Amino acid sequence: MKLLLDQGTPRTAAILLRQAGFDAVHTGEIGMAESADAEILKRALTENRVVVTLDADFHSLLALSQARQPSVIRIRIEGLRAEPFTELLQGVIRQCAGDLKDGAMVSVSDFQIRVRRLPVV
Repeated sequence: MKLLLDQGTPRTAAILLRQAGFDAVHTGEIGMAESADAEILKRALTENRVVVTLDADFHSLLALSQARQPSVIRIRIEGLRAEPFTELLQGVIRQCAGDLKDGAMVSVSDFQIRVRRLPVV
């Protein structure tokens, strides 16, 4: 699975994910550290990547546009360092891989994982 990690996520997580076999890039590594959310979604769509973010705006943009792709994983747990963030993300990907492939908004909190298939109508 190809991932695009948004600016608020630990930058080192991209390195750890690559070591685990994922095609992962961080917005800070590709000159998109200050890019608008819409630009990040466009890049993810073009490169067939799943956006990983802490930001609720991505889900709103997908819902308003009724887009079918890209999928977005929103981590709603603040302060995770790179290693626990990476472990959590890998578990979410394992659990939601089919939904992410087909187009979904995934929201991860301390106690649950919620999945909404795209488009949101």
